[in-house]
Amino acid sequence: MTAAYDDAAQERLVPEHGQRPGRTAFQRDRARVLHSGALRRLAGKTQVVEPAGPGIEVPRTRLTHSLECAQVGRELGAALGCDPDLVDAACLAHDLGHPPYGHNGEAALDEVAAPCGGFEGNAQSLRVLTRLEVKVVGAGLNLTRAALDAATKYPWARREGTSKFGVYEQDRAVFDWLRAGVDGERRSLESQVMDWADDVAYSVHDLEDGIVTGLVDTAVLARPEERAALAQKAAEDYSSASAAELEQAFAAMLAAPWWPRSQDGAAGAAAALKHLTSTLIGRFCTAAEDATRERYGPGPLSRYGADLVVPQAVRLECALLKAVTARYVMTRAGVAPAQERERQVVAELVTLLAERAPESLEPAHAEAWRCAADDRVRLRAVVDQVASLTDRAAAALHAHHQGL
Repeated sequence: MTAAYDDAAQERLVPEHGQRPGRTAFQRDRARVLHSGALRRLAGKTQVVEPAGPGIEVPRTRLTHSLECAQVGRELGAALGCDPDLVDAACLAHDLGHPPYGHNGEAALDEVAAPCGGFEGNAQSLRVLTRLEVKVVGAGLNLTRAALDAATKYPWARREGTSKFGVYEQDRAVFDWLRAGVDGERRSLESQVMDWADDVAYSVHDLEDGIVTGLVDTAVLARPEERAALAQKAAEDYSSASAAELEQAFAAMLAAPWWPRSQDGAAGAAAALKHLTSTLIGRFCTAAEDATRERYGPGPLSRYGADLVVPQAVRLECALLKAVTARYVMTRAGVAPAQERERQVVAELVTLLAERAPESLEPAHAEAWRCAADDRVRLRAVVDQVASLTDRAAAALHAHHQGL
């Protein structure tokens, strides 16, 4: 390994001995995340859309998204000089804390968990890695410091002005350990690669799923009024650029030879759609690699020796893809009642389980509840269980407790 991956980077919270020789510390990290129950449960958590009917290709789940993110991140990280297994592990781990019903469930949990500090999927991911997914008692999966650092997208606690944060106060000790020696809130290069791979994977593949399920019509996107609305949405939610700048970038994207002109489901259209996704991923990753190399030169880059440079042009394109999915999939007409019901299920489930705890909780969460020092920590134990559930498990458990 390079000097950046020194003994401190490879240190684990709890020292381990007697491991099988021939494997690196980061290969072990990757394997631990890959074999975790938390990763498997992501197969039951919807990414963006559900199957629209018979014959429709199965859309992505949080699990397939995580696998695709890992593939994108591993290759980009390796091209820059990062340890590929370290980036792979961070990408696989980045969504482990997401609750049932995705960001919709996250909003509901944040509200009901307010007395114990709220809820955020990234802070929950750290909790899963270091506490809830147990390989070593008291240390969770006991990943290396570098792996936990690479999986930390938002290296700060909750604060005014942002809804995103990466650690609950209850987990501050392990957070301080993994961030030892880091200057302020700077993120490692591996974390930045993971973050960009996440953006690339979900912006491109959510668009693909929207087209496949018929929710996104590429012909509609070409209408001037739609371009303007999408540019405005991107400016409001996904970019600091002006709507005019984004609209210009969108027009150029739609005019590119690789943008599909038809979506009739025939073999040619299917191939064109796959060509679109591979072109966009290659475009986004190559631009970041080239720009980073231009700044830092050809040598191997890792940890805190460099920052990922992503050109503004591809950031605009990525933001526009996110806006398309948001407008035509996540906030489409008729979806609001179902989303409200999902939030209701999550909120009511926390209340029902809390009222009947610890008997209502799974053994590990019941143990945490019994050992809790106060009501805040007891509520966090209940939230931990609800956050771990798949979409179907949440609905089933809610129905069961309502029927008691």
